[in-house]
Amino acid sequence: MSSFAIIVRGAPYSSQAAGSAYHFCKAVLESGHQVCRLFFYQDGVMNASSQIVPAQNELHLPHAWQALIQQYQLDAVVCIASALKHGIADEREAERYSLSHSNLLPGFVISGLGQLVDATIAADRVITFAP
Repeated sequence: MSSFAIIVRGAPYSSQAAGSAYHFCKAVLESGHQVCRLFFYQDGVMNASSQIVPAQNELHLPHAWQALIQQYQLDAVVCIASALKHGIADEREAERYSLSHSNLLPGFVISGLGQLVDATIAADRVITFAP
């Protein structure tokens, strides 16, 4: 059994990166392997936005991630610098920057790049999905 750190750098619908990462992560978990951390970085932070509404016939990728995170109790970290640049904030950051509301989906947490470093040290394999 291997442990994986998965880095998602692509927005949900702008490339195949986020979708491929989701399907890979799901397959890894269903095969009995471990995902020690999901790290959403750069445009990938958009996967944690509660404000995305895809077409009715498309997989709602942010909700799919959210369900997978909940089902497997995954550590899903969203890079704070990238999140703020993309207009994504949890309640604490929304208050800090006087934003009208938070828009981070439950199950995701905002943190720094130290979490990425920690994941790369802890995991057997590090896989990056980028556009």
